[in-house]
Order: sequence, then structure tokens, then C-alpha cells
Amino acid sequence: METQKFNVLSPDGFPITPEPFPSEQAARDFIPLWCSRYEEQGFYSAVGGHIPLDELPDELRIVTCD
Repeated sequence: METQKFNVLSPDGFPITPEPFPSEQAARDFIPLWCSRYEEQGFYSAVGGHIPLDELPDELRIVTCD
């Protein structure tokens, strides 16, 4: 039986890493690191507009891989 893997989707619906995470906790642990990439510009630029960094983690979705 294959172990379930997880992706984190950006606000635009794309995975934030090329490979899925081995656990949901690993995905959750990576979110602050990924969000920190946008500290210099102060926001994430999404299709729908700018997302403030303090709101960005709430805009990400953790999903199971098929």
C-alpha cells in the first residue's frame, strides 16, 4: 500500500513545490518557509490581486495527491 502524499497549493492553485510532501505535517511545516520568500516585497501577487503576508498562509490549501 502506498503512503498518502500531500501538496500545498498556492492561492492561484499551483503546487508550491515540485515534489509532494510525505505527510500533512511536513506540508504544514513548509508553509512559513515558503511564505518567507515574499518578505522583501511584502505581499504575494496572485491573479486576484495582492495578498498581505499575514494573510498568505490562510490562502494556501493542503490537498492529498491522487
